[in-house]
Amino acid sequence: MKDALAIHRWLLAHQIHHEIVRLPRPLTCADELPEVLDVPASRCVCVAVFEAVTRGVVEPVAVVGAVGTVPAPSAVAAALGADRVSAAPAFVVNSVTDYAAGLVCPLLLPDGLTVLIDRRLADGPHPEESLYTVTGERRTALRIRAEHLFSLVAGTPAGLAMPRPRALTTLASPMRTA
Repeated sequence: MKDALAIHRWLLAHQIHHEIVRLPRPLTCADELPEVLDVPASRCVCVAVFEAVTRGVVEPVAVVGAVGTVPAPSAVAAALGADRVSAAPAFVVNSVTDYAAGLVCPLLLPDGLTVLIDRRLADGPHPEESLYTVTGERRTALRIRAEHLFSLVAGTPAGLAMPRPRALTTLASPMRTA
């Protein structure tokens, strides 16, 4: 399994400024980062893994986004043109990413894995703003500048926000009472 040391060494080899942050308590998943670090969820990055079925072939897909904005499977299916998409079970996440399920870092993902980057995250932070992500370990997180993170993640930006349903409009005029 990949961990903070593997990420740290890889970032050093690429001469990327970063910090491995020791957490005050262990995480069970990336969704806990904002609370543990006392930072906005929009500055915390997580990876959700899905299984996409296209023409009978099942393929894992990783989606990189902000904590709390994991897209609906239907949005991922629309972005991929897949017949059906569902959340991947933990054993698939572990085997496909080589990270612990719930603690998948967007860095060092396998080359053959399809990776989508939620456009809401990619367009959100200022390039020099720090973002936080998990490292595969329960007691550490990675702090890295947005521009560095997005330059290192080998993924395709995709609009994964579900369109809001249009409000119903009233066609009839209000009733008059006399």
